[in-house]
Amino acid sequence: MKQLFELSQKQRKLVIGLMSGTSVDGIDAVLIEIEGSGTTTRIRQIDFITVPFPNGFKEFVLRNSQIGTSDVADITRLNFLLAQLYSKAVEALCTHANVAQEKVDLIGSHGQTIHHLPDSVDLFGEKVVATLQIGDPSVLAKLTGIVTIGDFRVGDMAFGGQGAPLVPYFDYLLFRSETVSRALLNIGGIANITYLPERCEGRDVLAFDTGPGNMVIDQIMKRLYDKEYDKDGQTAFAGTIRDELTEYLMMDDYVIARPPKSTGRERYGSSYVSDILTKFSNLAREDLIATVSDFTAKTVYENFRRFLSPTAVQTGHAPLAELFVSGGGAQNKFLLHSLGRYFAGTRVGVAENLGISSDAKEAICFAVLANETVSGNAANIPQVTGASKATVLGKICLP
Repeated sequence: MKQLFELSQKQRKLVIGLMSGTSVDGIDAVLIEIEGSGTTTRIRQIDFITVPFPNGFKEFVLRNSQIGTSDVADITRLNFLLAQLYSKAVEALCTHANVAQEKVDLIGSHGQTIHHLPDSVDLFGEKVVATLQIGDPSVLAKLTGIVTIGDFRVGDMAFGGQGAPLVPYFDYLLFRSETVSRALLNIGGIANITYLPERCEGRDVLAFDTGPGNMVIDQIMKRLYDKEYDKDGQTAFAGTIRDELTEYLMMDDYVIARPPKSTGRERYGSSYVSDILTKFSNLAREDLIATVSDFTAKTVYENFRRFLSPTAVQTGHAPLAELFVSGGGAQNKFLLHSLGRYFAGTRVGVAENLGISSDAKEAICFAVLANETVSGNAANIPQVTGASKATVLGKICLP
């Protein structure tokens, strides 16, 4: 307890953030210096690396994320294996940054989502929601010798929230503006948007998952081209957006579902992709990639048009002036082009325009959330997640 008290009193901390998302591409590891907490938070990025997973690991994780192919023994072992891989990523990051590991004050780890079930079901007379992120933070703390905070979603869900998205709190702390209304769009496996009207206060923040990000694109690229992703959007640029497929995709009831809402591989996984490929097997494969890529951008815009733009009008805030993209989707020029077309009149840029790495943003977020936890600050936003109240997030694990 003395260690935690001393940590909470430090004005400057060296913090590592770890993130492996729904795309299971590797471990994003960032080292930052954090000064202050809450709305006084200031950060400086020191180093960032991505550590690839072992060959075959992605397929193993995805198999154990699906009902029907998962195995309880595999998931149990993965929980420890991921923590071991994360600990090696911490070691690699410290070596790369030339920073002694014992100088690091704190680790914030999102873990790897195996299954996310934010919609309640009746179970033995109780309404139950659930989520499971593996890569046990207690194991990680013991292996690294560093206080580790993980399982950030659970606290929010205990109070009836969706447990996601969690990035909006970070967006609010770092990117709110006194002069312009802006949105932050992260395109990982799933896309999520944060809306920050000018002169934003915490109660003004709106955010939610808009639908698939790279998830559907990546799966179709793997099946049709045996490639992990569409590099720079080159395949999409070679195709034509097909109206018949767009109309089918836009029948998705998630797009029109009112926030708060969150989603994941449970909705946009392998069975979803199989249905598309079966129903539209007559389309050229580059047309499929072009259309599902445009669908990601279109779902972002449709969600903005339905749920965010009207709120801005009702509350007297200025129209959206800036949209900044982060995550793997920020590297996809076709996605950025489609977003620019849908959000005509709005500046569409990338996170680098705000002085932060597109690739490192989510890892930085979990470093900041860990700092908020040890500072005793609530870090969920109830109007975003649907929780009944704000609460401190995460489990604190001692080395």
